[in-house]
Amino acid sequence: MLDEKSTIEYLRRAKTGDGEAKEALIEHNVSLVKCIVKRYLGKGVDYDDLFQIACMGFLKAIAGFDESYGVKFSTYAVPMIAGEIKRFMRDDGSVKVSRSMKQTAKEMNAFVEEYVREKGVQPSVSTIAEKFGMDAAEAVFVMGSSKMPVSLQSGAEYKDGNQRELIDTLPADDDQEDWLDKMLLRGAIEDLPERDKKIIMLRYFRDMTQSEVAEKIGVSQVQVSRIENRIIKEFRQKLTG
Repeated sequence: MLDEKSTIEYLRRAKTGDGEAKEALIEHNVSLVKCIVKRYLGKGVDYDDLFQIACMGFLKAIAGFDESYGVKFSTYAVPMIAGEIKRFMRDDGSVKVSRSMKQTAKEMNAFVEEYVREKGVQPSVSTIAEKFGMDAAEAVFVMGSSKMPVSLQSGAEYKDGNQRELIDTLPADDDQEDWLDKMLLRGAIEDLPERDKKIIMLRYFRDMTQSEVAEKIGVSQVQVSRIENRIIKEFRQKLTG
């Protein structure tokens, strides 16, 4: 990869329409793009399609990057690339929008409308996420599954007087324990027996240990482990088709 000084020089040229600079940036960051693509393999989309979508996200990162952000370009580019892939998978139907997610979207809708009535302004993404006990990225995904009265592209004013889109206020973190896997899992367990569903929800959405789950539902830790392993095995088989 290029050093930061060279990257900035290429970015400045690319923003003026220099095609060679864009190609150079892609060429020198291809390992970063491929690394992100690998996280989404086995979820119903071919590698070549994922790579092309990731490159589109990379080009959007080039267009949207601002040196005044005070972060490395790679730090800004990673969530942009991952976000492009996630949006494609949602819109393409690779990620099932479950009944529970649709219900949550409706509840978010009602919360936003009430918030606007009371305060006269739209709530931020972080405010909505906090209200519904999820991280900002997951809130964006749920909001994107239904028409919401708050737009992720609507402006939010900051202390410096500048306007930024709400979606640009999301954290740049995109760790390997991708929230997308949780959304896929949430849809996959919807029709499970109530006890099985509760085990997975407590383990993966409430971050409880197997022992804590066993105590809460009144079974042994061994039983929790067996049930969890069976469900996860079935889940992975569905993903790999």
